[in-house]
Amino acid sequence: MTAEPLPGASTGRWPMPPQDGCTVDDFLSLPDLPPHTELVDGSPVFVGPQRNLHAPTPYLPEHGLRATVPEHYRVRRETVVVLTDRTAPEPDLCVLRAGAVRSRRQARFEAEDVVLAVEVVSPESEERDRDTKPHKYARAGIPHFWRVEMTGENDDPVVCVHELDTVTGSYGVTGIHHDRLRLTVPYDVDIDLAAIDHM
Repeated sequence: MTAEPLPGASTGRWPMPPQDGCTVDDFLSLPDLPPHTELVDGSPVFVGPQRNLHAPTPYLPEHGLRATVPEHYRVRRETVVVLTDRTAPEPDLCVLRAGAVRSRRQARFEAEDVVLAVEVVSPESEERDRDTKPHKYARAGIPHFWRVEMTGENDDPVVCVHELDTVTGSYGVTGIHHDRLRLTVPYDVDIDLAAIDHM
């Protein structure tokens, strides 16, 4: 696939996907994509600038997940997860089976490698993080999904925890956590969500 400039673009060169959309292999071979570009249904999705709170928020669950991660799992931030041959999002965080991690430079993982995907909702990603991605993660068989939202006047973090119902193939909400996140799946975690105030 050849990268073409978008019509009317006056500076730089932007990749133009083929008329029938990109495959994951096409997408991952595109040069000079902006950071954190994702592939959804064959189309590249460019991530907009993040508000200030989005930047520190993933570090809370990341730190908490890393603090107790068992040897058979690994925690990764902002890495490509291939769900189908035309969809490869980049969750803010994910927990992977350790055997899937073959190199520190590894650029992609398969859906079956992931036991937890975490998305931090920002204004530009609300629809994708609340609707599109959870449905696609569930269809790909990822057992656990966390959605981190900002609520109230102080934009306090809230974590909505979902677990895959293998009968329906969709996620069910198992808890909404405001001040502290204590769980036993996918492994024991205990995260002080109020710590965002000190970051």
